[in-house]
Amino acid sequence: MILTGDIGGTNTRLAFFESNTIVAEKKFHSKNYQSLEEIIQIFLSEQKKTFSAACFGVAGPIVNGKCNATNLPWVIDIANLRKCCKIQTIYLLNDLETKAYGIRVLKKEELYVLQAGKEQPGNQALIAAGTGLGEAGLYWDGKDHHPFACEGGHTDFAPRDELEIELLIYLKKKFQHVSYERIVSGPGIPLLYQFLIETGKEPRSQEMEEEMLQKDAPHVISEWALKRHDPVCLRVIHWFLSIYGAEAGNLALKFLSLGGMYIGGGIAPALIQQIKEGPFLSSFCCKGRFQPLLETIPIHVILNDDASLLGAAYFARTISP
Repeated sequence: MILTGDIGGTNTRLAFFESNTIVAEKKFHSKNYQSLEEIIQIFLSEQKKTFSAACFGVAGPIVNGKCNATNLPWVIDIANLRKCCKIQTIYLLNDLETKAYGIRVLKKEELYVLQAGKEQPGNQALIAAGTGLGEAGLYWDGKDHHPFACEGGHTDFAPRDELEIELLIYLKKKFQHVSYERIVSGPGIPLLYQFLIETGKEPRSQEMEEEMLQKDAPHVISEWALKRHDPVCLRVIHWFLSIYGAEAGNLALKFLSLGGMYIGGGIAPALIQQIKEGPFLSSFCCKGRFQPLLETIPIHVILNDDASLLGAAYFARTISP
């Protein structure tokens, strides 16, 4: 039995795996708790299962067995986790690293083919927009792919035209540093909306903004775009996916991921039709002289929300020393 966790800025999900099967799982709203240890203790008290190893994927950089979670006020220390779980065999990985391991065990139907490309050996890359923007690489050694974490989502946002230069200037007044994560993430969607409204490029909707105050703002904008076909919200989603695709293409070039690009996170499956028909692919491939190369890269959207948990279990079971 293996205890696994997928720890993000919005939700923390814990699960017990027996072989490749989840036998118990629960989702916690992360910001309602003071620490990961508190959530683990609640989960263990409810499940009362004996386990031999644990692996947790955390949204943030892991340095010397510790992680200052990027979008949570938590410090996660592997030494404290060992005390909490009362076992020594515990692994702490970046959440995109566990998701990358999860790719190994995903079924064909759990991957949506966005661009067929062509099968070829080489590195792979993973990008995932959710509460934040995660990125990871999978190094090809000639026989197998080896996942590794990075924090590429926090690199400088690079505007591509005059409108995005305006956006950068607008965001610089709000934030000391404007990263891709500020835009290509759940919180980035309402920022794009606010920019268009506050700069007078689009009209304000009082009804929608009142709804945004009561509900999750990114969800409201997406719903108004997809169900009500609101032109302003449609423009926001279109623009968001364009920047998302551009950064995915940047990542593909940096890692030379000829072996494939994977799109994870909670946003992509919810907008799968818009990703397929919208500007994501054109922005991904629009890299001047390298467009023909990027058009050969297979691109898949990960549909299984348990990919990170699956990867954590896989790592603890087969990869760990």
